[in-house]
Amino acid sequence: MPRTNAPATDPDAGPAPLDAAEWRPRTLAAQAMGHIDPATRAVVPPLHLSTTYLRDPDNAYRSGFSYARPDNATTREAEGVIAALEQAEGGALLFGSGMAAAAAVFCALSPGDHVVAPQVMYWGLKRWLRQEAGRLALTVDFVAMDDLDAVREAVHPGRTRLVWIETPGNPLCTITDIAAVAEIARAAGARLAVDSTAASPVHTRPLAFGADLVMHSATKILNGHSDVVAGVLAFAGADPFAERIAAIRATWGAILGPFEAYLLMRGLRTLPLRAAAQSAGALHLAERLSAHPQVSAVLYPGLPTDRGHAVAARQMTGGYGYMLSIRVAGGEAAAVAAAARVQLWKRATSLGGVESLIEHRASVEGEGTPCPPDLLRLSTGIEDPDDLLRDLDAALRATQAG
Repeated sequence: MPRTNAPATDPDAGPAPLDAAEWRPRTLAAQAMGHIDPATRAVVPPLHLSTTYLRDPDNAYRSGFSYARPDNATTREAEGVIAALEQAEGGALLFGSGMAAAAAVFCALSPGDHVVAPQVMYWGLKRWLRQEAGRLALTVDFVAMDDLDAVREAVHPGRTRLVWIETPGNPLCTITDIAAVAEIARAAGARLAVDSTAASPVHTRPLAFGADLVMHSATKILNGHSDVVAGVLAFAGADPFAERIAAIRATWGAILGPFEAYLLMRGLRTLPLRAAAQSAGALHLAERLSAHPQVSAVLYPGLPTDRGHAVAARQMTGGYGYMLSIRVAGGEAAAVAAAARVQLWKRATSLGGVESLIEHRASVEGEGTPCPPDLLRLSTGIEDPDDLLRDLDAALRATQAG
């Protein structure tokens, strides 16, 4: 099963880890759940690199650790923080990448199971589903998740076992009503999994809206410094499906390494501050770019004119996320040229880092992408939003002039 607590410590060594029900998320994150190292009384949890652990004289493992492939103390510490932020009573499991975490969910299904997934979603996972679902004897239907009638029609009671949603969706910023889809899934006997990478637990906690599990590419804003590849699953409760996923991680050796978990813990300590700043910056850019002569459309759920705004306002708190997309007047050539002219924005893939990134997604995704060719995806960092706007404005205007 997912485990979220560090091994028991000597009560004389310092205060016990913080009670997640008592303290606010920002406090839990900043103090990394308040764990104090019993050996040194260090306020920063130590990095545990050992791959193996000493047996007791009777060959038991009362420390709770036996070997590093299924478990690690540093990884468990980071899992505890994420579980607390997501209010995940079933705990959390860290994986070596977001793709590894997502794949483990689908691999935990049974042959013959039916899955409903979004038409527009992270391209790498959609491509994996198209390639691998058949080999797993799964059937997958891709539907418009912001159309509840389409979701109801796609879900088959007794056959559909998993509904996977992504909100906000990457890269079109589509918003899905988590509570409504959770009700549809539950009525059909299916689980609901939510990819909440673009929201983070600062802005949305899907489990509170009825999801069974939530997934993040922790590479993105959870870590926030573009130096860790990681993924995580957090569970609403302990059940055989969660146990199956934990067994898959242990058997396949998909656990996140301790050094990466240590860096991720560092990033988690500032997550609420970074998420608030990046979300505010994204909203500022969305509002200003909406009136830009070289921008034909801005996709961002924080805008009152966005088709998903009303739903986003119900299920997102404190902001609407750090990702937005713009459609450039002049089409694909103008979009690519604008991305080539920026100075502050970095032309790179990924999301959620402290540095702002820009990417022409259709070029990256290639044939079959649902991404419009005139679209640029923007990941807003923590730079001054007016500097980011000035840089992008100059690039767009130079493209129009040239």
